[in-house]
Amino acid sequence: QVQLVESGGGLVQAGGSLRLSCTASGIFFGINAMGWHRQAPGKEREWVARTTGSGSTLYADSVKGRFTISLDNTKTAGYLQMNSLKPEDTGVYYCNAEYLSRDYWGQGTQVTVSL
Repeated sequence: QVQLVESGGGLVQAGGSLRLSCTASGIFFGINAMGWHRQAPGKEREWVARTTGSGSTLYADSVKGRFTISLDNTKTAGYLQMNSLKPEDTGVYYCNAEYLSRDYWGQGTQVTVSL
């Protein structure tokens, strides 16, 4: 089965950086697109960023200029580089991938940004 696993979350001070990874397994070809969402305590899940195999990227206004989404050359893993982190970036971050016309989600990784 196709599975996505996030890693790289943790506790960081405001202004710091984290790099999240999302690794896909159980696939024969590279994924078609990857996105990241996050969910803060007591809030709905929020879209953060998206990229495609062709390299196009989109970002939520709240993270634009601070976060960078990318895929590796094999398109079996993706990354979210998060710089200049703010406390409001705190939440569980989930990756999702489009593969052969189907959507898959990881289980999430916790990101906590302290003052």
